[in-house]
Amino acid sequence: MMARINFVELPAQNLKAAKTFYETVFGWSLTEFGPDYACTMTGSVDLGLQGDPTEAPAAPLPVVGVKDLEAALEAVTQAGGTLTKQIFSFPGGRRFHFRDPNGMELAIMQPD
Repeated sequence: MMARINFVELPAQNLKAAKTFYETVFGWSLTEFGPDYACTMTGSVDLGLQGDPTEAPAAPLPVVGVKDLEAALEAVTQAGGTLTKQIFSFPGGRRFHFRDPNGMELAIMQPD
């Protein structure tokens, strides 16, 4: 399996309004995971809405899916990436965040 972007997370100051917007405009179904998070679950490239301002990315956050999270973390650090969030668990898997050499933040996730 080639690593690929499988998720994009957006900050959502008003989660309810954002969820309603994307459902209405695109006909997407977003599943809620608590009061501050919702996402599509198509298995293709999905969209997440982060309503918690302390967890929300400053810009859209591309998430790359991999088979081995620890190997990806090692590759990122060896290539000069800067870790911004240590590995953590979430419903559906584990991930970490990093900045590339140009300062762009991305995440890498391993599904359960």
